[in-house]
Amino acid sequence: MTEVSVVKDDAGPGTDDLVALKNVNKHFGALHVLQDIDLTIARGEVVVVIGPSGSGKSTLCRTINRLETIDSGSITIDGRPLPAEGKALARLRADVGMVFQSFNLFAHKTVLDNVMLGQLKVRKIDKQTAEQKARALLDRVGVGSQADKYPAQLSGGQQQRVAIARALAMDPKVMLFDEPTSALDPEMINEVLEVMQQLASDGMTMIVVTHEMGFARSAANRVVFMADGKIVEEAVPDQFFSNPRSDRAKDFLSKILHH
Repeated sequence: MTEVSVVKDDAGPGTDDLVALKNVNKHFGALHVLQDIDLTIARGEVVVVIGPSGSGKSTLCRTINRLETIDSGSITIDGRPLPAEGKALARLRADVGMVFQSFNLFAHKTVLDNVMLGQLKVRKIDKQTAEQKARALLDRVGVGSQADKYPAQLSGGQQQRVAIARALAMDPKVMLFDEPTSALDPEMINEVLEVMQQLASDGMTMIVVTHEMGFARSAANRVVFMADGKIVEEAVPDQFFSNPRSDRAKDFLSKILHH
Protein backbone atom coordinates (compact mmCIF):
# COMPACT_ATOMS: atom_id res chain seq x y z
CA MET A 1 0.00 0.00 0.00
CA THR A 2 1.34 3.44 -0.80
CA GLU A 3 1.86 5.78 2.11
CA VAL A 4 -0.30 8.86 1.85
CA SER A 5 1.90 11.88 2.34
CA VAL A 6 0.02 14.74 3.87
CA VAL A 7 1.06 18.33 3.42
CA LYS A 8 -0.03 20.27 6.49
CA ASP A 9 -1.40 23.67 5.59
CA ASP A 10 -2.28 25.85 8.55
CA ALA A 11 -4.03 28.45 6.44
CA GLY A 12 -7.47 27.36 7.61
CA PRO A 13 -10.15 25.90 5.29
CA GLY A 14 -8.97 23.98 2.27
CA THR A 15 -6.55 21.87 4.28
CA ASP A 16 -6.39 18.16 3.75
CA ASP A 17 -7.61 17.43 7.25
CA LEU A 18 -10.93 15.69 6.92
CA VAL A 19 -11.70 14.99 10.59
CA ALA A 20 -10.33 17.11 13.42
CA LEU A 21 -10.95 16.62 17.15
CA LYS A 22 -9.59 19.37 19.37
CA ASN A 23 -9.44 19.09 23.14
CA VAL A 24 -12.47 16.77 23.23
CA ASN A 25 -13.78 15.72 26.64
CA LYS A 26 -16.63 13.37 27.47
CA HIS A 27 -17.96 12.10 30.78
CA PHE A 28 -20.40 9.31 31.59
CA GLY A 29 -21.39 10.44 35.07
CA ALA A 30 -18.19 10.50 37.13
CA LEU A 31 -16.27 8.53 34.50
CA HIS A 32 -14.05 10.71 32.31
CA VAL A 33 -14.12 8.54 29.16
CA LEU A 34 -12.42 10.95 26.74
CA GLN A 35 -9.73 13.21 28.16
CA ASP A 36 -8.42 16.14 26.10
CA ILE A 37 -8.43 14.20 22.84
CA ASP A 38 -6.58 15.85 19.94
CA LEU A 39 -6.73 13.84 16.74
CA THR A 40 -6.61 14.80 13.09
CA ILE A 41 -7.37 12.46 10.21
CA ALA A 42 -6.17 13.43 6.76
CA ARG A 43 -8.12 12.77 3.59
CA GLY A 44 -7.36 9.24 2.38
CA GLU A 45 -5.74 8.23 5.65
CA VAL A 46 -6.48 4.94 7.41
CA VAL A 47 -6.20 5.32 11.18
CA VAL A 48 -6.57 2.26 13.38
CA VAL A 49 -7.46 2.88 17.02
CA ILE A 50 -6.40 0.15 19.44
CA GLY A 51 -6.16 -0.23 23.19
CA PRO A 52 -7.53 -2.17 26.14
CA SER A 53 -11.26 -2.49 26.77
CA GLY A 54 -12.75 0.58 28.41
CA SER A 55 -10.08 2.90 27.01
CA GLY A 56 -12.63 5.09 25.19
CA LYS A 57 -12.07 3.80 21.63
CA SER A 58 -15.72 3.16 20.74
CA THR A 59 -16.87 6.36 22.43
CA LEU A 60 -14.32 8.28 20.36
CA CYS A 61 -15.68 6.66 17.21
CA ARG A 62 -19.28 7.45 18.15
CA THR A 63 -18.60 11.13 18.85
CA ILE A 64 -17.44 11.65 15.25
CA ASN A 65 -20.96 11.23 13.88
CA ARG A 66 -22.55 12.54 17.05
CA LEU A 67 -24.05 9.30 18.29
CA GLU A 68 -22.41 10.51 21.51
CA THR A 69 -22.34 14.19 22.40
CA ILE A 70 -19.20 15.73 23.86
CA ASP A 71 -18.90 17.90 26.98
CA SER A 72 -16.23 20.24 25.65
CA GLY A 73 -13.85 20.72 22.75
CA SER A 74 -14.68 20.69 19.06
CA ILE A 75 -15.06 18.19 16.22
CA THR A 76 -15.05 19.26 12.59
CA ILE A 77 -15.67 17.19 9.47
CA ASP A 78 -14.26 18.63 6.27
CA GLY A 79 -13.87 22.01 7.94
CA ARG A 80 -17.41 22.18 9.33
CA PRO A 81 -18.34 21.82 13.00
CA LEU A 82 -20.63 18.92 13.90
CA PRO A 83 -24.25 20.08 13.77
CA ALA A 84 -26.30 19.52 16.92
CA GLU A 85 -29.49 18.11 15.43
CA GLY A 86 -32.04 18.24 12.63
CA LYS A 87 -31.47 18.00 8.88
CA ALA A 88 -27.88 19.20 9.07
CA LEU A 89 -27.07 16.30 11.40
CA ALA A 90 -28.78 13.81 9.07
CA ARG A 91 -26.67 15.15 6.19
CA LEU A 92 -23.52 14.87 8.26
CA ARG A 93 -24.35 11.28 9.16
CA ALA A 94 -24.68 10.54 5.45
CA ASP A 95 -21.14 11.91 4.95
CA VAL A 96 -19.80 9.78 7.80
CA GLY A 97 -20.43 6.09 7.12
CA MET A 98 -20.60 3.91 10.21
CA VAL A 99 -20.22 0.17 10.56
CA PHE A 100 -20.95 -1.25 14.00
CA GLN A 101 -20.18 -4.43 15.86
CA SER A 102 -23.79 -5.50 15.32
CA PHE A 103 -24.92 -5.20 11.73
CA ASN A 104 -28.05 -3.08 12.36
CA LEU A 105 -29.70 -4.17 9.12
CA PHE A 106 -33.48 -3.90 8.74
CA ALA A 107 -34.65 -7.49 9.21
CA HIS A 108 -37.91 -7.02 7.27
CA LYS A 109 -36.18 -5.60 4.18
CA THR A 110 -34.16 -7.49 1.60
CA VAL A 111 -30.42 -6.99 1.34
CA LEU A 112 -30.95 -4.88 -1.79
CA ASP A 113 -33.58 -2.69 -0.07
CA ASN A 114 -31.26 -2.20 2.92
CA VAL A 115 -28.58 -0.79 0.63
CA MET A 116 -31.04 1.34 -1.38
CA LEU A 117 -32.88 2.87 1.58
CA GLY A 118 -30.48 5.67 2.55
CA GLN A 119 -29.94 6.62 -1.07
CA LEU A 120 -33.70 7.06 -1.57
CA LYS A 121 -34.53 8.71 1.76
CA VAL A 122 -31.50 10.89 2.50
CA ARG A 123 -29.75 11.39 -0.83
CA LYS A 124 -33.06 11.52 -2.77
CA ILE A 125 -31.64 9.45 -5.62
CA ASP A 126 -34.12 7.96 -8.10
CA LYS A 127 -34.99 4.32 -7.61
CA GLN A 128 -33.35 2.95 -10.74
CA THR A 129 -30.02 4.67 -10.05
CA ALA A 130 -30.17 3.62 -6.40
CA GLU A 131 -30.73 0.00 -7.38
CA GLN A 132 -27.88 -0.01 -9.92
CA LYS A 133 -25.54 1.46 -7.34
CA ALA A 134 -26.69 -0.94 -4.61
CA ARG A 135 -26.13 -3.96 -6.86
CA ALA A 136 -22.67 -2.71 -7.89
CA LEU A 137 -21.68 -2.23 -4.24
CA LEU A 138 -23.02 -5.63 -3.20
CA ASP A 139 -20.88 -7.12 -5.98
CA ARG A 140 -17.92 -5.10 -4.75
CA VAL A 141 -18.18 -6.55 -1.24
CA GLY A 142 -18.78 -10.05 -2.62
CA VAL A 143 -22.45 -10.61 -1.79
CA GLY A 144 -24.12 -9.65 -5.08
CA SER A 145 -25.84 -13.04 -5.32
CA GLN A 146 -27.57 -12.44 -1.94
CA ALA A 147 -29.40 -9.27 -3.03
CA ASP A 148 -32.92 -10.67 -2.79
CA LYS A 149 -32.45 -12.50 0.52
CA TYR A 150 -33.29 -11.16 3.97
CA PRO A 151 -30.53 -10.48 6.51
CA ALA A 152 -31.46 -13.51 8.66
CA GLN A 153 -30.70 -15.78 5.70
CA LEU A 154 -27.08 -14.57 5.56
CA SER A 155 -24.05 -15.45 7.66
CA GLY A 156 -22.66 -12.85 10.04
CA GLY A 157 -19.77 -12.12 7.69
CA GLN A 158 -22.17 -11.59 4.79
CA GLN A 159 -24.40 -9.32 6.90
CA GLN A 160 -21.42 -7.21 7.90
CA ARG A 161 -20.38 -6.87 4.25
CA VAL A 162 -23.94 -5.73 3.41
CA ALA A 163 -23.64 -3.16 6.23
CA ILE A 164 -20.42 -1.89 4.63
CA ALA A 165 -22.11 -1.67 1.22
CA ARG A 166 -25.01 0.21 2.81
CA ALA A 167 -22.62 2.78 4.30
CA LEU A 168 -20.71 3.12 1.01
CA ALA A 169 -23.95 3.71 -0.89
CA MET A 170 -24.13 7.18 0.69
CA ASP A 171 -20.76 8.18 -0.83
CA PRO A 172 -19.38 9.01 2.62
CA LYS A 173 -16.33 11.22 3.01
CA VAL A 174 -15.10 9.06 5.86
CA MET A 175 -15.94 5.57 7.14
CA LEU A 176 -15.99 4.70 10.84
CA PHE A 177 -15.67 1.06 11.85
CA ASP A 178 -16.42 0.28 15.49
CA GLU A 179 -15.06 -3.23 16.16
CA PRO A 180 -16.65 -4.51 12.94
CA THR A 181 -15.41 -8.11 13.36
CA SER A 182 -15.78 -8.68 17.10
CA ALA A 183 -19.23 -10.31 16.84
CA LEU A 184 -18.15 -12.65 14.04
CA ASP A 185 -17.03 -16.26 14.06
CA PRO A 186 -13.29 -16.57 13.37
CA GLU A 187 -13.74 -17.92 9.84
CA MET A 188 -15.84 -14.90 8.86
CA ILE A 189 -13.46 -12.26 10.17
CA ASN A 190 -11.10 -12.38 7.20
CA GLU A 191 -13.83 -11.94 4.60
CA VAL A 192 -14.81 -8.65 6.26
CA LEU A 193 -11.21 -7.52 6.79
CA GLU A 194 -10.48 -8.21 3.11
CA VAL A 195 -13.26 -5.83 2.06
CA MET A 196 -11.91 -3.20 4.47
CA GLN A 197 -8.37 -3.73 3.20
CA GLN A 198 -9.63 -3.17 -0.35
CA LEU A 199 -11.39 0.05 0.69
CA ALA A 200 -8.18 1.23 2.33
CA SER A 201 -6.18 0.61 -0.84
CA ASP A 202 -8.87 2.40 -2.85
CA GLY A 203 -8.13 5.55 -0.84
CA MET A 204 -11.16 5.65 1.48
CA THR A 205 -10.60 7.72 4.63
CA MET A 206 -11.14 5.27 7.48
CA ILE A 207 -11.11 5.27 11.27
CA VAL A 208 -11.13 1.70 12.52
CA VAL A 209 -11.50 0.58 16.13
CA THR A 210 -10.38 -3.04 16.16
CA HIS A 211 -8.60 -5.86 18.00
CA GLU A 212 -7.27 -7.23 14.71
CA MET A 213 -3.58 -6.42 14.89
CA GLY A 214 -2.85 -7.97 11.50
CA PHE A 215 -5.21 -5.48 9.90
CA ALA A 216 -3.62 -2.64 11.88
CA ARG A 217 -0.18 -3.65 10.65
CA SER A 218 -1.12 -4.07 7.00
CA ALA A 219 -3.81 -1.47 6.31
CA ALA A 220 -3.17 1.44 8.66
CA ASN A 221 -1.22 4.55 7.81
CA ARG A 222 -1.19 5.33 11.52
CA VAL A 223 -1.95 3.46 14.73
CA VAL A 224 -3.51 5.41 17.60
CA PHE A 225 -3.15 3.70 20.98
CA MET A 226 -5.65 4.68 23.68
CA ALA A 227 -5.74 3.84 27.37
CA ASP A 228 -7.85 5.26 30.21
CA GLY A 229 -9.58 7.81 27.99
CA LYS A 230 -6.38 9.31 26.59
CA ILE A 231 -4.38 8.97 23.40
CA VAL A 232 -1.13 7.59 24.79
CA GLU A 233 0.79 7.12 21.58
CA GLU A 234 0.43 7.36 17.81
CA ALA A 235 2.86 6.09 15.20
CA VAL A 236 3.15 4.35 11.85
CA PRO A 237 2.40 0.62 12.29
CA ASP A 238 5.98 -0.63 11.86
CA GLN A 239 7.24 1.72 14.51
CA PHE A 240 4.36 1.11 16.91
CA PHE A 241 4.49 -2.68 16.78
CA SER A 242 8.27 -3.06 16.75
CA ASN A 243 9.22 -0.24 19.07
CA PRO A 244 6.37 1.27 21.13
CA ARG A 245 7.50 4.30 23.15
CA SER A 246 5.17 4.16 26.15
CA ASP A 247 5.19 1.53 28.89
CA ARG A 248 1.40 1.32 28.58
CA ALA A 249 1.65 0.31 24.90
CA LYS A 250 4.53 -2.11 25.59
CA ASP A 251 2.44 -3.78 28.28
CA PHE A 252 -0.62 -3.99 26.02
CA LEU A 253 1.33 -5.46 23.10
CA SER A 254 3.17 -7.99 25.26
CA LYS A 255 -0.19 -9.33 26.42
CA ILE A 256 -1.78 -9.66 22.98
CA LEU A 257 1.09 -10.48 20.66
CA HIS A 258 2.60 -13.40 22.55
CA HIS A 259 -0.54 -15.50 23.01
